[in-house]
Amino acid sequence: MRIAVYLGSSFGRRAEYTAAAVQTGRLLAQAGLGIVYGGSNIGLMGALADAALAAGGEVTGVTPDGLFAAEIAHRGLTRLELVRSMHERKARMAELADGFAALPGGLGTLEELLEVVTWQQLGLHKKPIVLLDVDGFWSGLLGVVDGLVADDFVPAASREYLMLAATPADLVSRLCFCLS
Repeated sequence: MRIAVYLGSSFGRRAEYTAAAVQTGRLLAQAGLGIVYGGSNIGLMGALADAALAAGGEVTGVTPDGLFAAEIAHRGLTRLELVRSMHERKARMAELADGFAALPGGLGTLEELLEVVTWQQLGLHKKPIVLLDVDGFWSGLLGVVDGLVADDFVPAASREYLMLAATPADLVSRLCFCLS
């Protein structure tokens, strides 16, 4: 079983984000869940991968060939797949994943997360999606989604696709429960 993890290629402003990424990587590995992620060696992405690898986990990176040329691809992964585009990367990550997790990150993280939620709404998959809500990081997004539901742009059932976890241990527990 593998979890696609979406998270920042920078560390962000708060040390809690890095601590959460490290703990998530370690706990996923200890639970026997492989990681599929964007393949970077920098920011929260690199911290997650390094922690999982140090704990004996399987980590697969999927990165567009152009980003690899920029030498930000992690070269110590279990497997690194090069694809032609970001579109191909997102599709391949979803194909390899049995579930999804989102940690703090920027616009790319948000875009990838919303795409898999939309795919679930369209019936393209039934995989669990868990948000690690480090110090309320996702509260703004959830407020927007709740507003979309209230205004009848999004079915109420679609809001339920976004499970919230308060800690990395809670995130892993929720994923394990959903995948069992």
